[in-house]
Amino acid sequence: MAKGNTVAAKELRERGEAELESLLATKVEELQKARFKHALGQLRTTHSLKALKREVARIETVLGERAAKAAAKPAEVK
Repeated sequence: MAKGNTVAAKELRERGEAELESLLATKVEELQKARFKHALGQLRTTHSLKALKREVARIETVLGERAAKAAAKPAEVK
């Protein structure tokens, strides 16, 4: 299961596309703020940068899988 504030890929696949895009925007903004704080030396939990990057990558992967599946589906229909 997911620990803390992270989201497992299994849970992401159960969510809708609009919800995923909203979550992605939130996580990207959160990552940007964390990077800025890190650059200023104000970020105490530097491991959160790695966790946020992984969460963004998970969400982008799920969205990419859906896009590939949607692109391949019309080609199969005759």
